[in-house]
Amino acid sequence: MHALGRALSALAVLFLGVDALAKLLQLGPVVAGTAELGYPPSAVLVIGILEALCVAAYVVPPTAVLGALLLTGYLGGAIATHLRAGNPLFSHILFPVYVALFVWGGLFLREARLRALLPLRVAR
Repeated sequence: MHALGRALSALAVLFLGVDALAKLLQLGPVVAGTAELGYPPSAVLVIGILEALCVAAYVVPPTAVLGALLLTGYLGGAIATHLRAGNPLFSHILFPVYVALFVWGGLFLREARLRALLPLRVAR
């Protein structure tokens, strides 16, 4: 269970880390895509810094739960942005939900204290 949690977390960190790095480097396609979503090019660096800080908090074990909470807010903003832009449901609007499931699922499987705080109960 712990290994699966680490794998899910690693996938989430890999995706979000590459996304943050692309924003920090202000790569042309990323800046253009962000502009298409209605944000000014000047916002790309700020968004990248915020995303990188959230990912860093998630990666450090003592702050992993805080990082997951911050990433939930970040991903909620992505959902709202894609919804406002009129993007497709399953490929764009719900994609941040899929990432959040990896973030929280990975943390839940690797952190016993979180499982104790939020136990999953099967109805009988």
